[in-house]
Amino acid sequence: MNSHGLAGDGKGLMAPMLTAMLVGVVLMSMLLPAAAGEVRFGKNVRVGGHDFSNQTFDRKHRAKIYLYNQKPRREGCVWRKDGHGGRVKVCHLQRK
Repeated sequence: MNSHGLAGDGKGLMAPMLTAMLVGVVLMSMLLPAAAGEVRFGKNVRVGGHDFSNQTFDRKHRAKIYLYNQKPRREGCVWRKDGHGGRVKVCHLQRK
């Protein structure tokens, strides 16, 4: 009996099926929004030698940390509005 590659051992359908699944996963990852994440710094967290312990940053509370080799013009950290209802902690710090 001639199966025309539809039944038989199943090897003929495996490659197109895997390709279709891969294309589906790639399309879904492109269409779905990125997962919202949250970063919680625990004990003894240092960024450029400065202490950032026990701080939480998420979509509404973000951080921009600029590290300089020399003393920065506006040294320190300030909270600023980001224009989308959230806040941004902007830090200009000298690398220790």
